[in-house]
Amino acid sequence: MSGCRLRATYRLQLNTDFGFRHAHDVTAYLHDLGITHCYSSSILAAMPGSTHGYDVIDHSRMNPELGTEEEFKSWCRSLHDRDMGLILDIVSNHMGIAQALNRWWYDVLENGPSSRYAGAFDIDWHPLKRELHGKVLLPILSDHYGVVLENREMSVAYEDDRFVVRYGDCRLPLAPKSWSTVLAHRLESLLCQDPAQSSMDGGLTELQSILTAIRHLPDREDSTPDEREEREREKEVIRKRIAALMANDRRIAAFVQSNIRLFNGIAGKPRSFDLLDELLNQQAYRLASWKVASEEINYRRFFDINDLAAIRVEECSVFEATHDMAFKLLRDGMVAGLRIDHVDGLYDPGGYLQQLQSWARRELGADSSVERPLFVVVEKILGIDEPLPESWPIEGTTGYEFLNTVNGLFVDHTREQTFSDLYRRITGRSQPYPDMVYEAKQLIMRASMASEINVLGHQLNLLSERDRRSRDFTLNSLTNAIREIIACFPVYRTYVTVGAEPVSERDKAFIHRAVAQAKRRNPTIGREVFDFIRSLLLKEHHPEVGKTDEYERFVMKFQQTTSPVTAKGIEDTVFYRYNRLLSLNEVGGEPQQFGIAPAVFHRRMGDRQARWPKGLSATATHDTKRGEDARARLNVLSEIPDEWKARVTRWMKLNAKYRVKHENEDIPDANDEYLLYQTLLGAWPLEDVRPDEHDDFCNRIQQYMEKALHEAKVHTRWINPNREYDEGVRSFVQAILDNRRPNKFLDDFLPFKERIAGAGLINSLAQTLLKITAPGTPDFYQGSELWDWNLVDPDNRRPVDYALRQRLLQELKEIFARPDRFDAVQDLMRHSADGRIKLYLILAGLHCRRTHADVFEQGRYVPLEAEGPEASHLLAFARLHGARIVMVVVPRLVAVRSSEAMNSIWDETWVAVPQESGALQFQDGLTGRAIVPDRKGERYMVRVSEVFAACPVGLLVGS
Repeated sequence: MSGCRLRATYRLQLNTDFGFRHAHDVTAYLHDLGITHCYSSSILAAMPGSTHGYDVIDHSRMNPELGTEEEFKSWCRSLHDRDMGLILDIVSNHMGIAQALNRWWYDVLENGPSSRYAGAFDIDWHPLKRELHGKVLLPILSDHYGVVLENREMSVAYEDDRFVVRYGDCRLPLAPKSWSTVLAHRLESLLCQDPAQSSMDGGLTELQSILTAIRHLPDREDSTPDEREEREREKEVIRKRIAALMANDRRIAAFVQSNIRLFNGIAGKPRSFDLLDELLNQQAYRLASWKVASEEINYRRFFDINDLAAIRVEECSVFEATHDMAFKLLRDGMVAGLRIDHVDGLYDPGGYLQQLQSWARRELGADSSVERPLFVVVEKILGIDEPLPESWPIEGTTGYEFLNTVNGLFVDHTREQTFSDLYRRITGRSQPYPDMVYEAKQLIMRASMASEINVLGHQLNLLSERDRRSRDFTLNSLTNAIREIIACFPVYRTYVTVGAEPVSERDKAFIHRAVAQAKRRNPTIGREVFDFIRSLLLKEHHPEVGKTDEYERFVMKFQQTTSPVTAKGIEDTVFYRYNRLLSLNEVGGEPQQFGIAPAVFHRRMGDRQARWPKGLSATATHDTKRGEDARARLNVLSEIPDEWKARVTRWMKLNAKYRVKHENEDIPDANDEYLLYQTLLGAWPLEDVRPDEHDDFCNRIQQYMEKALHEAKVHTRWINPNREYDEGVRSFVQAILDNRRPNKFLDDFLPFKERIAGAGLINSLAQTLLKITAPGTPDFYQGSELWDWNLVDPDNRRPVDYALRQRLLQELKEIFARPDRFDAVQDLMRHSADGRIKLYLILAGLHCRRTHADVFEQGRYVPLEAEGPEASHLLAFARLHGARIVMVVVPRLVAVRSSEAMNSIWDETWVAVPQESGALQFQDGLTGRAIVPDRKGERYMVRVSEVFAACPVGLLVGS
């Protein structure tokens, strides 16, 4: 990696209100905190008003809404001047296409399959529906096509020297061939006005010449790149000729405008829209209601978002064009590495990553023997114990597997059955989690992604017809088998490649497992159908010579489909339905895994150190379902299920009067009400919500519940909202949070929140220290250096008060500079509600990483033994490099101990010092005090009460 050594990363969420200039202004603060590298949402030109930057419309320029190029360079200089670096967020899977502002997409809509950019997008030009052959479905209309047309919501116009279709804010092009439909309409009326004069009319002659030129425009789908460029030149000549004619001949201009008025029809006269209907049918796109997208869309999307069209980055020309700006910034030394968004959406993720590294070796002057000259991390969701492909030339992932491993430490796995019984009694729900996942994935495949599944089914049907042993498999059975296998797929996707390379053992295991489970779940489908699909996925089917491409295309498309189905089915559906313990419903998480033991944590961290020591260690991101500290607090509930049950039961009785009945169902139902109480517990700040903040807090909860309910798709959905249910829940939230009257619910809720907040705070500090010291690169989401009670996007993208953070950090730096800061740290703990203790812990922890860089970057990870009555409530490890050692000790599962967590209960509990360290004295990295181990038998040990004397986490540096 070029520039400084990577020690800690920080994500800034750039947008129109926080751009390059603001990022420049916080650089000094981040440097003082100990951050070495920043990254942000994409900096490339995106849709106007984009809040996330992942809807890029032009890879060749920066987003002007974030600032000027000079402001960007100024930010980069401020980073480099402080020995910091910038990691660029790359969106390689898709582009934004809303309102046809993307020039590539606009060209495709104008020219169809003959467009220069037709190959850049993953479009099926020969879909199942014959009416769509050679066209792109555009599901952008608010109602059915005929209704929108006859309501005059669409119209033709000639503006900015172009013929366009106007619909709302959208401007769609007319195909060049169809220009003649408008220009030639009623042409005979011009010719008949005065035949003698017409023969000498230069404007009319030019119009006829233009019509001839349009008629001779080439329009072949299989044209070569040179032929497409030639067609583009001819088209632009014609466009300019029309513009000149319209500008210079008022008679022709009036004639064309009169035609346009005729095409746009008359309200109340349906037949008057026939001309416009005929004109629209000549286009390379088919306008349709947004509701038909799920079944008929013929371009690959990012998940099921119609405004994000997938691109074919596997094509060299597309790869080069979409990475031009990123490569320039890398060559110029302004960027130190790349973060790849949604790598699972790509045709061949491994091949793409190899392309990046090959470019780096070629362009950055790296030694050819260096496997990874370019720092790259990928956004990748891993299943339980799913290994990241070791053939990928990357440093690791963006850290979701780390997040969930750390989170699991603070969930009491011994209480799982009790907690499950509690959830079942309160909500009446007993469906096993795997069945819920299966049903949700089936729902996604039959609703929002039905088109993708149907395409796979027809592809498979064509392949089955080529073999006498499979030709009798029906289209219906093949399509249903595909659904079953995907619904049973245990991971987001496999990584089978084209060509002779064999399927990895990793992928074989997942495919066999999915097919076996699919057979069990649906015995009505013949086993031989499942076996046929399995043989294709495993590359065991041997097609006739010259026919392998189509088989490989099916496999690659299948792999690109399992990932979005899984993400939409689990993260965006089940995580809002299965509310047993919300802190487990996290991106990359497995809610059925109710906590992990320290031994599992140690095993995973040891593996991480061996394989991916530079992977990011995240505890919050722009995509997480709730703030890291909200999650840490909710984990406390796992330790006190009986008390939690009693509270929830009481609250449901107190608030029963605010529920309403509609069509014999409660609003909210018990599961949604249970979701709400957990959400309130996690999001409520440590200090009381002030009167002037109450309305804003209530509104945030209402917005969260609206999103959660629509994502769950049980009572209401985005595409088919249930207004009664939506409004009923909104009113319920308003009523139970009303503080303008006596409120028995809040009188009981707030003391309980205080009851678990102390233990939650200890969990928060523990997970923060683990992130900083465990194998990997600690990663911080903007603002999370103070308490993070955020909810899901867009709540977690609210503005961050950096002025406050800068002021607090300067005060904490003064404390940290003192030789003995024990009393000051104790004071920070006493006033923990203001968040300074968390910020201080990050400051001290990152200072330790910087001071002892070799220990963290090259040292071993060694689990440490604890002994004594509270040993099971500790996790401890050391980072060892030669004679240097850093020890980390954190408490876990302390809900019944939190009031005493820093005193006597730890007196008889000890942590062993590694025998190979040789350290006979330690310095407390937080307080600066010396800690001397005691000899107990053959070992040296430190007393935990001494480690936790000032703060309930320990960071000890050997000397």
